[in-house]
Amino acid sequence: MVIDPVCGMEIEEEEAAASRTYKGKTYYFCSQACREEFDEAPEDYIDEY
Repeated sequence: MVIDPVCGMEIEEEEAAASRTYKGKTYYFCSQACREEFDEAPEDYIDEY
């Protein structure tokens, strides 16, 4: 299980709707909307979870 850094939802890595690699780490998202929000300001989310 992984945690969407934007909304905090716990999801299965292989079932994630989207992912993004940022500074060498891959983040997984429950939806495209969460990925888009992350893309706008990744530094706001990388240490939350």
